[in-house]
Amino acid sequence: QKLLSIPNLSVKSIDADSHFSEAFEIFIFQPLDHLNPNNGPKFTQRIYLHHIDFNKPMVMETDGYAINSKRKTELANILKCNELIVEHRYFGESKPDSMIWKYLNTAQAAADHNRIVEIFKPIYNSKWINTGISKGGQTAIFFKYYYPNAVDVWVPYVAPLNLEQEDHRLNAFFEKVGTEDCREKIKEFQRALLENRDTILPLLKKHMEEKKYTFPLGLEKTFEYAVLEYEFAFWQWGKTNCEDIPEPEASPEILFKHLYTTSSFNYFNSSSITYYQPFFYQAYSEIGYYNYETSDFSDLLVDVKDKYASNICFAPQNVEIKYDKDLMKNINNYIYENGNNMLFIYGENDAWSSTSVNIGPNTNALKMVKMNGNHRTRIKSFEGEEKEKIYSTLEKWLNVKIER
Repeated sequence: QKLLSIPNLSVKSIDADSHFSEAFEIFIFQPLDHLNPNNGPKFTQRIYLHHIDFNKPMVMETDGYAINSKRKTELANILKCNELIVEHRYFGESKPDSMIWKYLNTAQAAADHNRIVEIFKPIYNSKWINTGISKGGQTAIFFKYYYPNAVDVWVPYVAPLNLEQEDHRLNAFFEKVGTEDCREKIKEFQRALLENRDTILPLLKKHMEEKKYTFPLGLEKTFEYAVLEYEFAFWQWGKTNCEDIPEPEASPEILFKHLYTTSSFNYFNSSSITYYQPFFYQAYSEIGYYNYETSDFSDLLVDVKDKYASNICFAPQNVEIKYDKDLMKNINNYIYENGNNMLFIYGENDAWSSTSVNIGPNTNALKMVKMNGNHRTRIKSFEGEEKEKIYSTLEKWLNVKIER
């Protein structure tokens, strides 16, 4: 009933699960340009509201991509409270009619999120927590920067803060993560793939046909990019162990199977490239990304010739992308000095931990890094004293009691 009294919302009741009593799919009319809210173009932004009690806290997850109704947050489960799952502009059902790229930036997205807080805060007037995972975690960091008093607590998970268009700290990370033996084994595996290209490329072509993939980069260049991406995927997701990496003399079939189960070729499929185009626009205009250092493979690479192979080929083509070299540095400095009531969660072996935030001595921020953790690290990944530290910090900031 309270929702229906809010103008410019489209509300549909959906099935509630977990600890929630009611759930809604909501579309909110947003200005595409918040600097011209009345006369400029509009778009509809999708959000999911999972409700339990108006007097309990609200967790707002600012997602970095598209969302679905099954998505739930770890924090709402821990706190047994309400949650709003917010789709990012230019993704999923939250795309404008015309993809005017200049309006896809951190300031406009933060303004979307601030408007959502302003709409729902009068109804849910307990404590508010902004959270997000990976790009969604970055989005939460940016919300803190643009609207430092909008909510009470921020909990970004595994969120990088890259300081260059292609941040070289990520390249340096691969020189020291894990053990020397494991790092060497990864390089040997990558070289073995390239050395066996003549037998592996037909396997990839068959794999592509079975999966109905199309590769805009072409078969050979896609293969080389997948080999280069393997190292990043190995550490980011932790789906496989060093002991599971095939020996270089293994059959091409075994080498190829390990490659595609660790570094999926779906990433290079045309539908994925289309889906992630808005992300790559953001990466190369503001939030930064990574490239691949190729010097260990330069004698074996055919299509990829640069010493640092860029991922800008996945950004929208025929669009001028101008990188703002100051914004992330300004945000980094701001969080270092003013990142109060921010809890950061990282995994030690996740490549994105190499560009994690630094917190300064003048804030009460807490940064927790899970030993040997990866990009799937969550609060539940921690144990004992570390988990207790997280819970007690949240209790203090939110003035609530968390069930152990």
